[in-house]
Amino acid sequence: MSKPIVAIVGRPNVGKSTLFNQIGKKRVSIVEDMPGVTRDRIYLDAEWLNHEFTMIDTGGIEIDTDDRILSAIRHQARLAIEEADVILFIVDGKTGVTSADEEVGIILRNTRKPVVLAVNKVDSTKAMDDIYEFYNLGLGDPIPISASNALNLGDLLDKVVECLPKDQAEEEESDQIRVAFIGRPNVGKSSLVNALLGQERVIVSDIPGTTRDAIDTHFHTDGTNFVFIDTAGMRRKAKIDLPVERYSVMRSLRSVDRSDVVLMVIDAVDGVTEQDKKIAGYAHEAGKGIVIVVNKWDLVEKDSKTSLRFTETIRNELGFMQYAPVLFTSALTKQRVHRVIELVKFVAEQHSMRISTSVLNQVVTDATAINPPPSENGKRLKIYYTTQADVKPPTFIFFVNDPEIMHFSYLRFLENRLRESFGFEGTPLKLIVRGRKEEE
Repeated sequence: MSKPIVAIVGRPNVGKSTLFNQIGKKRVSIVEDMPGVTRDRIYLDAEWLNHEFTMIDTGGIEIDTDDRILSAIRHQARLAIEEADVILFIVDGKTGVTSADEEVGIILRNTRKPVVLAVNKVDSTKAMDDIYEFYNLGLGDPIPISASNALNLGDLLDKVVECLPKDQAEEEESDQIRVAFIGRPNVGKSSLVNALLGQERVIVSDIPGTTRDAIDTHFHTDGTNFVFIDTAGMRRKAKIDLPVERYSVMRSLRSVDRSDVVLMVIDAVDGVTEQDKKIAGYAHEAGKGIVIVVNKWDLVEKDSKTSLRFTETIRNELGFMQYAPVLFTSALTKQRVHRVIELVKFVAEQHSMRISTSVLNQVVTDATAINPPPSENGKRLKIYYTTQADVKPPTFIFFVNDPEIMHFSYLRFLENRLRESFGFEGTPLKLIVRGRKEEE
């Protein structure tokens, strides 16, 4: 199931990013801090009252002159309407209603999307009197908040959750592999899909997916059913600006949520960009199987070590994704395109691999004999036993005498031993540490 998306929109300097960061600070976020994953987020996976959703910070819009502000804000609002399930419209309680707010209000009133109007910078009871003029926007009851002081955020999130779409069961077939093609605009995602379909010579049925304007392509080859989730189509405009880039990420997040295996498509000419890191980080944290596809390889001047150097760069830039196989392709010349399907099937198997408890514990026992567990204040960590709790991604629980002694470095050592013993290529692993008292 893809999570509903809540887009934060509004004029520059009304407190959009402050609100976004404050929600993260209040630990509403369910995204864990993981070493090596980019922290410069424009998305935040959040949970409130047992409802999960993804919040997108559209960020400030840098405008050179005043006469461009209205058109830029209107453009941003339309993008939010197109891609989001709920729009969180932030206005400034100290400034009052501006012409830009009124312009956005007109656009939002004419959409069927639910809109939550938040009046920011209401820092005192006296300032409450300033919110009433925002009723003139025609967007329902304005909710007074102070993002900087974390005031009234609970009421705001209550309203957001109330507006989320009702859960809809999504058809899932256990015998099919759902593959999401993600990446920045214009890296060749659609070309890669077309090259694969042309090469496989299969009958294709195009079925609209839950991702807006995306087409789920179902096909069968070599005894396996696949669904391709193509996230292309964002480049409708001739000019690609920051808001459009951000909303292309929004579309990728939806596709990641619905997939089993993610093809992270990178432009061979541009290399790994900050946008790539954001999208790849989300797929990693979502626990999806991942293949890194470097497309447009035909445009790169090469010698005998070019691919090795490029792979090393990818490993450095995407340090949290050392486990993902890297494939160099050209959708234009069909170079190595045939290997995509092979890798997807392989990674899908690794992603759903289950290890028996007896074999697993033997590997952990051997690992602790080679590298004894750490100790703290004279107390040594003891690992009583280990079990695999789940697949997609493979999830392991270590029952120990004291979870506080389990250093991150030792947990990483155990992960590396699991990978050396069983493979798990192309899939993140989830390692959970529990004390003996947590067994019950």
